[in-house]
Amino acid sequence: MTRREFAVSLSALSAAALPSSPTMTAQSSGGSTPGTTVDQNPIRRRGTGLRALDAAKASAGLTLFAPMHGDGTVYLVDLNGTIVHTWRMPYPPGLYGYLTDRGTLFYNGKIPNETFLGKTPFKGGVALEADWDGRILWEVRQPNHHHDGRLLKNGNVLFLCATELPAGIARRVQGGQPGTEVNGRIWADYLLEVTTDGRPVWEWRIWEHLDPAEYPIAFAENTRSEWTHGNAIVELANGDLLISLRNISTILKIDRKSGGVVWKLGAPMLSGQHAPTPLPNGDILIFDNGPHRVDQTFPFSRVIEVNPATNQIVWKFQEAFPPNFYSDRISNAQRLPNGNTLINEGQFGRFFEVTPAGEVVWEYVNPYFGPASRPPQTQTNSVFRVYRYTEDELARARHLI
Repeated sequence: MTRREFAVSLSALSAAALPSSPTMTAQSSGGSTPGTTVDQNPIRRRGTGLRALDAAKASAGLTLFAPMHGDGTVYLVDLNGTIVHTWRMPYPPGLYGYLTDRGTLFYNGKIPNETFLGKTPFKGGVALEADWDGRILWEVRQPNHHHDGRLLKNGNVLFLCATELPAGIARRVQGGQPGTEVNGRIWADYLLEVTTDGRPVWEWRIWEHLDPAEYPIAFAENTRSEWTHGNAIVELANGDLLISLRNISTILKIDRKSGGVVWKLGAPMLSGQHAPTPLPNGDILIFDNGPHRVDQTFPFSRVIEVNPATNQIVWKFQEAFPPNFYSDRISNAQRLPNGNTLINEGQFGRFFEVTPAGEVVWEYVNPYFGPASRPPQTQTNSVFRVYRYTEDELARARHLI
């Protein structure tokens, strides 16, 4: 056998060993440049769609995701990577969606405006609820909305919002690149609860509860356009709230009745974290992005489960060679019914499921890249959040039970 014949045989064996994938060719995806058929996007070139499956160990269900640079389509795929259902949402490309307790789709869309916030990639602007067929049940707009919005148990909507800090407070914000404020101003977060017809009923402002001198911008290369940069909110079983603040590497628990901060977690445990998720045992699951760790010399991501009573890590997933798993921004994790954990390495659109021992049993890479107007090298398949749903939850969404 010649060297060329050996190489061809080896390629055929490697291809046969991989799961089938909806990976697009360079020509069909617009990924090639004149004179070559090689896709110039490195993430897409490595392969998309289903990459691995151990059906005996994976948690059954469908996985929901919405590409951050797509056309507003929300996808449900099965464990084989087959599309089972889609929703086409207005206000593309949107931030993300999730299924509510009653089975509807709650969706955070984008309506840009001419403010600093309105021009950012994490801009929101509208939240809505849709049924299985995509019919919009209601929508509510909020120009200061960014990153996250949640449907509360009382039927209202909680928006994560941002606005300019009062000048006296802004002057006390430490850290970041000097002189990079927005027209001399710094933005910061507040929470706003509204009814589904847009009537405000509650507001909470970060600068009334945190001292800027005690919570500096954690990363020296960050601009001073924002102080706290919230990226997630979640309602706890008792009505209290969690808020994740990336720029100060801090998670807060807010007493819903008093508005006081009753628990916090920060560096060195956290670094630019996202998506704190309460677990049934009272612990909190966190995607710890890790762009600048004060106790490490290089960046890497991990998923940690923290006991809030002790602020100790009781479980974690990180790669044996830590840099192999890293998403500087976005991302989330979800504990599944069989005890496994679904992880979204958001910047690279890579979703994978691990056992409690850290064994990967499913992996899928988002095959939808964009924006289409960009050169192939700069298109991304980023996904803000990903969720797995059981058949019972999906039956409720289909209104079968």
